[in-house]
Amino acid sequence: MKPASLSLRLGLTVSILGALLVVFLAILAYFALTHELNALSRDSLEKKMEQVEHSLTLYADTGEISAKPHILLDQVMGHDNLTLTIYDPNNLRTPLLKSGSGLTDPRVELKAVRATTDQLTHTDSADAEGGKFLTVSKLIRLKDGSSVPVLLSMDNAHDQALLSAYLRSTLMALPLLLVYIGLTAWGAVQRGLAPLREFRKVAARVTTQDLDHRLSVLNMPQELSELAQGINVMLDRLDSGVQQLSQFSDDLAHELRTPINNLMGKAQVTLSRERSVEEYTNVLVSCTEELERVARIVSDMLFLAQASQPAAHASFEPIALEEEASKVADLFSLTAQDKQIDLKVIGSAQVSGDRLMIQRAISNLLSNALRHCPSGKTVSLFIEQAPNEVSLRVSNPGAGIEAQHLPYLFDRFYRVDSSRTRSQGSTGLGLAIVHSIMTLHQGSAQVQSRPGAMTVFSLVFPAMHRELH
Repeated sequence: MKPASLSLRLGLTVSILGALLVVFLAILAYFALTHELNALSRDSLEKKMEQVEHSLTLYADTGEISAKPHILLDQVMGHDNLTLTIYDPNNLRTPLLKSGSGLTDPRVELKAVRATTDQLTHTDSADAEGGKFLTVSKLIRLKDGSSVPVLLSMDNAHDQALLSAYLRSTLMALPLLLVYIGLTAWGAVQRGLAPLREFRKVAARVTTQDLDHRLSVLNMPQELSELAQGINVMLDRLDSGVQQLSQFSDDLAHELRTPINNLMGKAQVTLSRERSVEEYTNVLVSCTEELERVARIVSDMLFLAQASQPAAHASFEPIALEEEASKVADLFSLTAQDKQIDLKVIGSAQVSGDRLMIQRAISNLLSNALRHCPSGKTVSLFIEQAPNEVSLRVSNPGAGIEAQHLPYLFDRFYRVDSSRTRSQGSTGLGLAIVHSIMTLHQGSAQVQSRPGAMTVFSLVFPAMHRELH
């Protein structure tokens, strides 16, 4: 079963919540209106009862009430919804005075009279026809000391009509309101999800051949803006990675093409006619040299691939840099002697790292320094401890490097002088390997140089107290 769309689910959720809220508010408004109307009716009845009570205190006895009712009748005149009833305390079945057509059910009226006390009493009642009345009753004392039961009733028909009209209008408007809420919610969800549709469009256009598309973060909600920025950063990294991979593939093909062409050319020339054993031997020696170069390229590529993997492939341990630098210097001592170059290791410090990889990084830098250092000069390895880092600097007083080459020295197959370095057996991967090793150790490889000045390559490690992750 195909899952419902996010916009449909969000729209339905908002619509249902909106509908429940509207129904709740309608019910709340109905009860609030009912309560307010009842409160107004009670307040009106109480005030009118106060007026009736004041008028009754002017009468001497019940006989005077029957003889002069006009004072009391004036109190309810003009109020068609009010009914005033005064009873003889000695004959509760026959009222002394009754004005209005309120309660018509004698049983209800008699029950209200019998519940009358000298305190104001409120009663909700209904007559035989189903009409609802709000009644207040009280025993009021006359001048002769006798007390008469007084009932003042208010017909709530007007209030009931108002409430009924409210219910009818609410029931008529509620479906339209719910439809409006649903459409509004759907539209709001569609507008809110519009950036996600833009995400889909960009994702559909992105391919390995076309990584130039980016998400616009203008007028985008903050939450999605952060996501869009993250996706743009990811696309930037992918674009950079694909370009590097493409460039690397081109460079690798170019690097392998030269020795392979050399091998093919030598083999074809050799096979073109009969050769002496010595000539065959020379060709095989030359082919072996080319194959060794190919083997070095493949070996370096495998090492780069391993060094680019997570640190789980490396065995980290405390390492004394001066010891490893001295070991590497000893390995190159004969080469240095042949070129009349002095090697010096100065300073000491400890780092956490993979011993073989660190030896490989130092070896590549030292080999590079010896290759470019003039005879009779000194190549120095300086080890320095700083609060947050440890550096190993390999310096040589060679010819220096032009500034435009410095940003690319650690790229794969990059050569400042390609013909010269190839003739010296360089694969163009030594400094790239150094960079990968230092990245694996959460450090960095740096270079400082200019023509005619000292060239310094540096390995910068995090200090031992900084934990490697």
